[in-house]
Amino acid sequence: MPESSNDKAVTIEALMTEQRTFAPSDAFRAQANLNSESVYAEGEDYVNFWENEARHIQWRSPWTQVLDWSNPPFAKWYVGAKLNVTESCLDRHLADKGDKVAYYFEGEPGDTRVLTYRDLYHEVNKLANGLESLGVTKGDRVAIYMGMVPELPISLLAVARLGAVHSVVFGGFSADALRDRINDSAAKVLITCDESWRNGGRIALKQYADNALGETPSIEKVVVVQRTGADIPMVEGRDIYYHDLVDDMSDEKAATETDSEDPLYILYTSGTTAKPKGILHTTGGYLVGASFTHRNVFDIKDDDIWWCTADIGWVTGHSYIVYGPLANGSTGVLYEGVPNFPDKDRFWRIVEKYKVTQFYTAPTTIRTFMKWGTEFPERCDLSSLKLIGTVGEPINPEAWIWYNEHIGRGNCPIVDTWWQTETGHIMISPLPGITTTKPGSATKPLPGIGADIVDDDGNSVPLGGGGYLTLTHPWPGMLRTIYGDPNRYVDVYWSRFSKPAEGKWVYFAGDGAKRDEDGYFWLLGRVDDVMNVSGHRISTLEVESALVDHPSVAEAAVVGRMDATTGQAIAAFVTLKGHVVGDDALLGELREHVAVKIGKIARPASIVFTDELPKTRSGKIMRRLLRDISEKRQLGDVTTLANADVVKEIAEKAQAASSRENSQE
Repeated sequence: MPESSNDKAVTIEALMTEQRTFAPSDAFRAQANLNSESVYAEGEDYVNFWENEARHIQWRSPWTQVLDWSNPPFAKWYVGAKLNVTESCLDRHLADKGDKVAYYFEGEPGDTRVLTYRDLYHEVNKLANGLESLGVTKGDRVAIYMGMVPELPISLLAVARLGAVHSVVFGGFSADALRDRINDSAAKVLITCDESWRNGGRIALKQYADNALGETPSIEKVVVVQRTGADIPMVEGRDIYYHDLVDDMSDEKAATETDSEDPLYILYTSGTTAKPKGILHTTGGYLVGASFTHRNVFDIKDDDIWWCTADIGWVTGHSYIVYGPLANGSTGVLYEGVPNFPDKDRFWRIVEKYKVTQFYTAPTTIRTFMKWGTEFPERCDLSSLKLIGTVGEPINPEAWIWYNEHIGRGNCPIVDTWWQTETGHIMISPLPGITTTKPGSATKPLPGIGADIVDDDGNSVPLGGGGYLTLTHPWPGMLRTIYGDPNRYVDVYWSRFSKPAEGKWVYFAGDGAKRDEDGYFWLLGRVDDVMNVSGHRISTLEVESALVDHPSVAEAAVVGRMDATTGQAIAAFVTLKGHVVGDDALLGELREHVAVKIGKIARPASIVFTDELPKTRSGKIMRRLLRDISEKRQLGDVTTLANADVVKEIAEKAQAASSRENSQE
């Protein structure tokens, strides 16, 4: 096994040429769902490939056409087919998997629940009947604003059972964010909780919801799950407790028939404007893509215990906690809380308790584990794990190696996955029974997926080159539009590199990437995270990787700030390991470390030591706020931060660092 060494170069170019690879073991390859390179050849005829994969889903009536691409970039998949997604996720499993566990629920305070597929089926039906009694019908929008409790996936499925459209708003968002999303979708009903547990405390979800609902005229009813039993105000005639709604309802409910292209859900994501984008996903194609990728990227078997640590408020939770796993009849873990409550070994205790076999989490979380140290996973038996994965952002090589050594124990393939809210499901990833992996690379597009890296003029770059990541043809789980704004859909995603006059339509992912001599893709992050320093394009990820490569650094975030001389200067924000002291000597050492690893042009103009980086409640670093701090602008919205208090401290430290910059040159 290659060693993790701080002496190794960390530039993407160096990594692309290194022979640091990890091949699947013969034993894993032999049992893998997909273990032959021929699947990539099959995927070249992508329409036929996705038609074959659709046979894993239960349809009421078949399609007359697999793909209608006659009005690009508006695609239709499985044209004319009829289904209800809950029949694939629930009904068809009852005969042979009715008593199989669908979810092991672990509450943050330590309470637990076990739901079999039959339990889940009945609970979904009861809520669907309850929502119908409130006037919810096919096509209506239902907003969902909850913590990670079983009623959350039950709510998604109940809405889908009625042929209605769910719009999940992450439980960490503010009242204003909830209000805006409700109003954009014109949701008819809101499902929420009294409170949720988070890091030993309580999040007042109903209070935030009430603050939003003063300006949401479309909401007619509010359904409230009692999670903590808090004494909360209930508006007469509008609010109803979940248990009061469902207790007397029948646990049988015929699923509403939907067309393959009927909307399934709206999920809001950020863009370059202040207004969130309502990403619209439809029914048939999305379920095919989520099912295929869950089953094959994670090599799911019938007796596996699957755990995706994401929140269902994000697309990862939609696809890999709810729809993909349930369509495949698998058993999953649903955890309510944070990884460090009551101690920093909580995730590993859960893995040990439920004998988790596949574990899927974010690079940010992995780097946090690194900062805490190896003692916490070493306390627990992780021998049940057979595959581990990453999602959400590019993973730096040191974190990949740490994950491999201390969580996978050198025995688990790592699937580093690239995809987006907009794509619906994984697009670029290793296939664990086939792909030889390289730390830091998402490897290659999956079978049936077309991806390319192009230059400023839209021309494919040669092997070894870099540019912009694009998708070259439609795929089943793709977004169909931005809700209520089809022109924005075309402008944001299809205008940059498409040539309609030539019949060429290309989806621009907004990410930069490089491709090595083996054709492996190396994701560099958003193109607005690529800095231009004195005419040199430098990825924030490369500088962050160089900093994290230093033995004293646990985590780093890098942004470009305006500079009168160089165009942009590099500003770094660093958290240190353990009891390392962030003094001037270390600051100079880190700047020179980056200069050695990448070049003097990449040396940060400023480095701020901070105990924490500003992160959303889902763990994503808010680099926008770090840019505001670096450029001494008024700070933007901080309501979605999990640790808003840290921003003021970072700003003060950044001001002090600015005064030292000249002496460090």
